[in-house]
Amino acid sequence: MRRRVLGTATASAVALSLACGTGVQAADAIPHHGPARTAVRADVWVTTPDRTEMLHHRDPVAFQRGASTRTTITIDPTRTFQSMDGFGAALTDSAAAVLSGLPARTRDDAMRRLFDPGQGIGVSFLRQPIGSSDFTAAQRHYSLDDVPAGKTDLPLAHFSIAHDQQQILPLLRQAKRLNPKLTVMATPWSPPAWMKTTDSLFSGRLKDDPKIYDAYARYLVKFLQAYAAAGVPVDYLSVQNEPQNRNVNGYPSADLPVEQEAAVIKILGPLLRRAGLHTRILGYDHNWVTHPGDVGTTPPGEDPQTDYPYEILDSDAAKWVAGTAYHCYAGDPSAQSALHDAHPEKGIWFTECSGSHAPGDTPEQIFRGTLTWHARTLAVGATRNWAKSVVNWNIALDADDGPHLGGCDTCTGLLTVRGDGTVSADAEYFTIGHLSKFVKPGAARIASTNFGTTGWNGQLTDVAFRNPDGSTALIVHNENDDPRSFAVAVGEQTFEYTLPGGALATFTWPRSTALRTSTHEVPLTGAKATAQPAGDGSAALAVDADASTRWSSGQAQAPGQYLQVDLGRTTRFDEVALDSGDNLGDYARGWKLSTSLDGTTWHDVRSGTGTGQLTTVKVPGTRARYLRVTSTGSAGAWWSLADLRLYG
Repeated sequence: MRRRVLGTATASAVALSLACGTGVQAADAIPHHGPARTAVRADVWVTTPDRTEMLHHRDPVAFQRGASTRTTITIDPTRTFQSMDGFGAALTDSAAAVLSGLPARTRDDAMRRLFDPGQGIGVSFLRQPIGSSDFTAAQRHYSLDDVPAGKTDLPLAHFSIAHDQQQILPLLRQAKRLNPKLTVMATPWSPPAWMKTTDSLFSGRLKDDPKIYDAYARYLVKFLQAYAAAGVPVDYLSVQNEPQNRNVNGYPSADLPVEQEAAVIKILGPLLRRAGLHTRILGYDHNWVTHPGDVGTTPPGEDPQTDYPYEILDSDAAKWVAGTAYHCYAGDPSAQSALHDAHPEKGIWFTECSGSHAPGDTPEQIFRGTLTWHARTLAVGATRNWAKSVVNWNIALDADDGPHLGGCDTCTGLLTVRGDGTVSADAEYFTIGHLSKFVKPGAARIASTNFGTTGWNGQLTDVAFRNPDGSTALIVHNENDDPRSFAVAVGEQTFEYTLPGGALATFTWPRSTALRTSTHEVPLTGAKATAQPAGDGSAALAVDADASTRWSSGQAQAPGQYLQVDLGRTTRFDEVALDSGDNLGDYARGWKLSTSLDGTTWHDVRSGTGTGQLTTVKVPGTRARYLRVTSTGSAGAWWSLADLRLYG
């Protein structure tokens, strides 16, 4: 039965096994036979920008044996990337206040909608402020060890989590009961004022004193111990929120240079070990790139440290650091991949991004803008760039985007609690829900061809995961305002689908022997490509393992045009996938595949007529160093290769 009940659709177990997409070619095309008697079916959930569908559980779609002429998302579960910890937001003091103010039955319903994996979206990751942030319902900002001005407390005799015991911890315990696999991260917005150069929670740095560094590390350990004793063990910890943010608006902050963060971590790491705590330390916890405002407020004569996360991982504190945490307010997710390439032994977590809006925006504008930006940039962009988590800011706020004390006055949450006691879901509820409800903790991201970009190119963008039970979840976002039709290929099985403009969808399917494949993608690391005509000069983009980039002929198709690839060494393979990308009509109308061992003597191995975006050429047992794909047809349209892939 079709349902449109918010947060109550239960995900089917999902699974996948595939290696290469079976494309369209004259010589070896796989015909469509229709769904088998025991066809695998994919469940479908859709959210649209106009809110006509919000995590709407649509009718399932059946896989069929054969290929499609549509743009095809090819999934390869034999290639795995990072494992996932979870998806969620922050149960800030403000969020706790608005939720706690609800009648018990309404509050319990809101918590189920958030954390219950079956009746809700199964939020699986929370980032908790240590002390006050800008989102507090208190009358004044606070730390967990406040003393009168001019006083110090090196023994931490005044340390207390009494404030959190009133509303925050009861809700955290309830969240953990609803989702026992919930991961918790903790972050301070400022050390206690007496530890800082300003003697204030606002701005300033830690005093450059070994006793202060030691006291701050012990302060963090005491917090972890107190939370564990209260029934909320903390899995991850960063030592400072946004350590380069020197231009704050009336809320706790600290300018913590690399040297100070490293000094604290080198004390904190051994303290955690001695205390028997399993909390892991994350470095940085700031934007993808240093914000121009942060560079501009660098103290005179100091290095702005625009490579902050690299410097932490290159320091002698790195042995205690599990990885790096990122925010969304400057730069783009590709910074995560760049850091991963430099330090593949360390993890990447995405830990904060708030929806926001202009003062005069309508609810319709806010929902549409937030859904589409978060879908392509966070749900897909962050995870395709190695993030083990996707975490928004406030999990709940009131109808005035608060309460808050300083800071952002246009931030939005996953839920809005209104003055009449009703609770509504915002766009972030759905962008997180399309992940958290279906991608379980411990899932592995798996390879899938992706055509969209975080900067918006109007195409399809996606990310795929294999869950611990072998099921599969595929998240697809249509960046275009118009409906887009596409196919999903798993081994030699395919299904076709059409998504409304701007829609976000999750497809899930169970483990099945029908979706197995015996082939594996052959990496093209170091491969070089040339083309005639040169087109736009981007032949290398055909072998960069990124279907959102492409080589194009730059002129009408004609016989003799070609793209040639030097694999760098003699390579064995059984299939060649020629993927022209999501630019409809850009496929070669006629093609010929040739191979060579020396680049001089060529052998024509297959030829055919192109009929769609993806052509898979079966060439069992082929050995070659060079490949050449030659156009044999004519057409007024250009032809493109976005992704040339080999399978063996």
